[in-house]
Amino acid sequence: MPKIKPSINYTSRDFNSIRSDLESYVKRYYPDNYKDFTEASFGSLMLDTVSYVGDILSFYVDYQANESFLTTSMEFHNILKLSKELGYKYKPYPSSFGICNFFITIPAETNFPGPDDSYRPVLKKGSTFYSTGNVIFTLLESVDFSKSTNPVVLAEQNPDTGAPLSYAIRASGQIVSGELAVQEVSVNEFQKFLRIGIDGKNVSEILSVTDANGNQYFEVDYLTQNIIYVPVLNKGNNSNTVPNILKPVAVSRRFVVDNTPTGVFLQFGYGSDETPVSVQDPSEVVLALHGKDYTSDTSFDPSILNETDKLGVVPENTILTIVYRINTNNNANAAAGTITRVGTTDIQFTSPETLDTNKKNTVVNSLSVTNEDPVIGDMSLITPSEIKQRALGNFAAQNRAVTKQDYVSMAYNMPSKFGKLKRVSIELDTDSYNQRNINMYTMSEDTDGTLIVANGALKSNLKTWINQYRMINDTIDILDAKIANVGIEFKVLAYPGSNKYDVLNACTAALQVAFSKTFDIGEPILITDIYQVLKSVSDLLDVVEVDVVSKSGALYADSPISIEEAKSADGRYITPPSDTIFEIKFPDSDIGGTVL
Repeated sequence: MPKIKPSINYTSRDFNSIRSDLESYVKRYYPDNYKDFTEASFGSLMLDTVSYVGDILSFYVDYQANESFLTTSMEFHNILKLSKELGYKYKPYPSSFGICNFFITIPAETNFPGPDDSYRPVLKKGSTFYSTGNVIFTLLESVDFSKSTNPVVLAEQNPDTGAPLSYAIRASGQIVSGELAVQEVSVNEFQKFLRIGIDGKNVSEILSVTDANGNQYFEVDYLTQNIIYVPVLNKGNNSNTVPNILKPVAVSRRFVVDNTPTGVFLQFGYGSDETPVSVQDPSEVVLALHGKDYTSDTSFDPSILNETDKLGVVPENTILTIVYRINTNNNANAAAGTITRVGTTDIQFTSPETLDTNKKNTVVNSLSVTNEDPVIGDMSLITPSEIKQRALGNFAAQNRAVTKQDYVSMAYNMPSKFGKLKRVSIELDTDSYNQRNINMYTMSEDTDGTLIVANGALKSNLKTWINQYRMINDTIDILDAKIANVGIEFKVLAYPGSNKYDVLNACTAALQVAFSKTFDIGEPILITDIYQVLKSVSDLLDVVEVDVVSKSGALYADSPISIEEAKSADGRYITPPSDTIFEIKFPDSDIGGTVL
């Protein structure tokens, strides 16, 4: 007669349930061998020991199972490892970015009223400034005080004659929190996958890595990436709006930045100068036959092309100079009006040898700074839950453009040194034979802040930039959006006894502020918004009439639409075609009205 297999409950996982099951098992299957179940008995000791071991094993089985998946993982270092597998880049110390206004005073011309333009300097990037909380901010772009768009006001005049002595000029530039730090690392013999730690704390960005021979190492997202995009100086006549041309360059010396809870590390590959990094020519690749005189599989493995790629050249027997940016404070934000102290500056004049030394020093010493808007960045440490959500989102995006919003975001993310895109819109070209053809409408901005069509250099840069993200079967036509210049005319009724001139100025100023923003391509003008802005003005009894009119002439773009045809049936909004953008080019003259 076969032995009956004992019934075992596999759901018992903790100490008490395991011990209870073991005790029931002994009582059922060994009733004659063991009957003493008191706490002081030897059998109780054995049951406790086995239950303890079972409880510990169950705990670690659950722990390993939970920590193997991102959604259930609890340990911070495991969450980071699993997130990196999904392509997420952990950056614990982001920087704060903002705009600062810079003011200088320059002497007046001696022969006729006006500022002496020869004393208009350039504030070079890399200059530093301080907030009241001793947070350091670094200027990211050079500020040119000679631009015609910079406001100029009279600063000082002779008290006796009234003749102007100096003028004040305001300019603006982008700043970033933190200061530069330099670290030199001595590298000895060749070592595969060299890993170098950064000494500084609160490291937000690695700016450059060079060796003693002048070789530069470039940061990439992954060591398998051997193409980067570098700026080349644009010497064409459109260099004022597109200062650089975007060029793809293959780099053999590269590294990735690995942010961990314990610090920041530079990770290199395993190539050396003796075995240079290369990529195979596809026409010269021979499939490995392993000594056979026949081929059983004609499929081609693309990884063969990277068989000789050493993931980048590793520095050896040299000294690396690493320049990086660190945040000097845990909180690198700054409230409006708190960045007021000038630190280290680099101010250059066009022809310094021809200028008076005392006047130059006066101009340099007159530099002051302030920030009208707060400088805000996400300075709080990211939580494990946030890392999980960002990693899942990053994996879903796959660093490529799939949706309409993906293409718009990628276009706006192109660095401004390759040309500034003011507005971008994406529309599916339903008239094309290829149903995956996409029309990308672009609009740029002139130096005076008005809209202009993007020039050829900017479009070329955009084409190169978008090409690395687009889907392989998407075709994109980069087109110019059309500009429709419009103005606003209104009639309002003021309260009896109020000053009509003040009411008119208040209405005009309110509309200029409300419609100073640039419209999006295809964005309608809401007539109801104009009524709402006007009704918010004090001493205004009622709004009688509001009208949006086309503006034409030598100073305006040729309007491609009719306002009356674009107006809705109820007259509440005006909708342009999907390739057209509204612009109030001259708010001072294009917005006006009468007070009844």
